[in-house]
Amino acid sequence: MLREHQNSQRPEKGSNPRAIKISNRLLAMLNSLPKDDERVFKVNYDAIRKSFDRQRKRLVKKLQNPRIKQITFHAFRHWKATMEYAKTKDILHVMRLLGHRNINNMLIYTQLVNFKDDEYISKVATNAKEACQLVEASFEYVCTTPENLMIFKKRK
Repeated sequence: MLREHQNSQRPEKGSNPRAIKISNRLLAMLNSLPKDDERVFKVNYDAIRKSFDRQRKRLVKKLQNPRIKQITFHAFRHWKATMEYAKTKDILHVMRLLGHRNINNMLIYTQLVNFKDDEYISKVATNAKEACQLVEASFEYVCTTPENLMIFKKRK
């Protein structure tokens, strides 16, 4: 069972607060932690940022790839939003996930990657049970053949 957890921090730039689903098991684990502070994890965001920057510089040197310097925490957010949109084709879902209030801010995620050239895995379902299993495995329905075979695809 999943429960929604509301982020108690104030959203930035006037965006909407986000609720994330967590399992009962995770909720029980979090509730079993000591309650001597408002936060579960006492983090120093400046220390995290400095550690990220150090690791990024180390990778640039090790891999001899200066483009790694362009990777930021915000780039991970863009990547997640782009992948979520590619998976669901639901811009309103991605908008809620990111906490955006204006759909115009979301349009960038529909244009970041050309998914038409992607390679897919195809599967065929012969009955409703097989079709449900494919949907649960993140396959997307494509069509039904005249022989009543259901074709599904998923990006490799």
